[in-house]
Amino acid sequence: MPSVFRRSLSGFVLTALVAWPCAARAAAPANADWAVYLGDKHRSLYSPLQQINRANVAQLEVAWTFDTGEKGEYQANNLVIGGVLYTPTPSRKVIALDAATGRELWRWDPATTPAGVGGRRQRGLVFWQDAAGGEQRLFTAVGNFLFALDPKTGRLIPGFGENGAIPLGQGLDVEGTPRVGLNTPGVIFKDTLIIGGVGGPGAVRAIDVRTGARRWIFHLIPRPGEYGHDTWPADAYKTATGVMPWSGQSLDEQRGIVYVATKTAEPDFYGGDRHGQNLFANSLVALDATTGRRLWHFQIVHHDLLDKDLPCPPVLLTVTHRGRKVDAVAQGSKHGLLFVFDRVTGEPLWPIEERPVPASDLRGEKAWPTQPFPTKPAPFMRQRYTEDDVSDITPEARALTLDRIRISPNFGPFPAPSLKESIMFPGFDGGMEWGGGAADPDGVYYVNINEIPWILQMVETRRPDGTARPRGERDYLVHCAACHGMDRAGIPLAGFPSLLDLGGRRTREQAAQLTRQGFGRMPAFDRLPEPQREAILDYVYGVATPAAGGEKKGKKAAPAAEDRGPAYAFGGFRRWTDHQGYPAIKPPWGTLNAVDLNTGEVKWKIPLGEYPELTARGVPPTGTENYGGPVVTAGGVLIIAATADETIRAFDKDTGKLLWRAPLPFSGNATPSTYMVNGRQYVVISAGGGKSGRPAGGSLVAFALPVARP
Repeated sequence: MPSVFRRSLSGFVLTALVAWPCAARAAAPANADWAVYLGDKHRSLYSPLQQINRANVAQLEVAWTFDTGEKGEYQANNLVIGGVLYTPTPSRKVIALDAATGRELWRWDPATTPAGVGGRRQRGLVFWQDAAGGEQRLFTAVGNFLFALDPKTGRLIPGFGENGAIPLGQGLDVEGTPRVGLNTPGVIFKDTLIIGGVGGPGAVRAIDVRTGARRWIFHLIPRPGEYGHDTWPADAYKTATGVMPWSGQSLDEQRGIVYVATKTAEPDFYGGDRHGQNLFANSLVALDATTGRRLWHFQIVHHDLLDKDLPCPPVLLTVTHRGRKVDAVAQGSKHGLLFVFDRVTGEPLWPIEERPVPASDLRGEKAWPTQPFPTKPAPFMRQRYTEDDVSDITPEARALTLDRIRISPNFGPFPAPSLKESIMFPGFDGGMEWGGGAADPDGVYYVNINEIPWILQMVETRRPDGTARPRGERDYLVHCAACHGMDRAGIPLAGFPSLLDLGGRRTREQAAQLTRQGFGRMPAFDRLPEPQREAILDYVYGVATPAAGGEKKGKKAAPAAEDRGPAYAFGGFRRWTDHQGYPAIKPPWGTLNAVDLNTGEVKWKIPLGEYPELTARGVPPTGTENYGGPVVTAGGVLIIAATADETIRAFDKDTGKLLWRAPLPFSGNATPSTYMVNGRQYVVISAGGGKSGRPAGGSLVAFALPVARP
């Protein structure tokens, strides 16, 4: 047996080598941790483990399962340290399990703290230990608080902040303590935790892991005298919000550089009160991890009006570019473009072009005239929806989508928000999403993509006379006017009927039933809340409805909240689907991609996921909407769940060939973790569903190769 050794590689702690007594019979480390969110501080989602490989991955079987007892968007990429798995649940509990058996060891419940019960979308935890390996902490966020737990017991560490917690809104250099959340874990640099957040004014901070005191702050909405202040109105730093880097950070620990991907400034869809380029919104920013000093930046979307947050953390990798080794950073985007830079200098590996984009026709808006487009790699998805892209899964779907695209065309990835409805494609949920991409040591980048169209439309919050629009009228403009006209007079040339005389043709009860079930080319609006549908029917049938906050039947309405805000409001996030609820575009609807970043060329692209009912009808696999990222391993396999069909899959990383698939109790809208305990490699996925209209739960499922029988 090889001599025992200890070393750290890509976030894994490898402690001994033994022979694995199963079919593979390959030497493998006895224990290998997944101690860092997304595998390592490079966020590479790469594992050097190879016990599970191309030759045997088809033998994977369920090793253990655990039910958290919760339902929700269970999106955790789980940590495994010293044989213990740590998972944050949808309600923000933290549970420790035996990573080999799934047996519960301890459970921490925030309901007993000032934060109270949390909820939704906590994607991971942060583990820290001192250089000597003695002192340890596990960081989690609930509500407006950051907590430090003892990984061995789950108890709060009282020396951190006040009784084990600090307010996340503290230390932002603004008045008061704004409410700030944290759905994606930060990154450890020495004895600091570098974090972003959700909500509040834009900032990146380094927090002392022992005390909770702030070490440094970088203002993402620059103050007077700071670089980028002139890209905003002079006093914007006092009132502007957003920009917080919610999707996470990556770290070049050797050089001491942290890479931050930032959010859109708010409001997301109207920038009339924030004219300018708006640095450092929608930017990749490289900071000195010791001081917070800006080293370089690149803004991927200027003056964003389309909620194009940078949705995933930057990925650090090494490539061979023009004959020399380059340490690079790759940043994905919602519009399916990948921007690749020298991580030290910020120079792009391939030219990036500023190209003209549509201007805005909204009063007071000044859309930025150009946006950046990399010349390599090629886009991972279609960049425009044309008539050639109308759905072809049924004749009815084709007719519906062809009619709609002629009325509400697509203007590419940067349409200017308008009162006129248009098709938003690439869509609001990507392109790339928060799962991000994986990178192997060969310089190949792997990423899953959504190709789902959405609807884009702004509405005026007031009528021309300055009064607020009633709720039903506003919702009609959002959901119905594209087909039946802003004035309810229909669009006769397209075959869409007038609703002005609807009362003479159908009773209100009949119309209500049609809105729930759909009819002909009209899709069902069954996902709209009942009060919203009723308000629309009130408007169509001429029943007086109030402005938001008011009362019906002639009583004076309270001023709508919109009266105190911008002149325009976003019409809502609406996927564009056909009459059966499938994406209203020709497949693929979701893909898995591999691109060689040594050359910038795509290696392979395949549909990811399928709808069994369509496959049974003879429709080739379409791919599905997908959330959660891939893991790539030295065993030559790429493992991903993510899809809306309750399935986890393994592919050959070099060819994209499907090697294995297994059912899950709920969709695995999370990123897997892989680790080794006692010489056996596991792959574990958080299966919570709840996305894409799928059933919701809260299960962990771990897979491993069969144990050899004597």
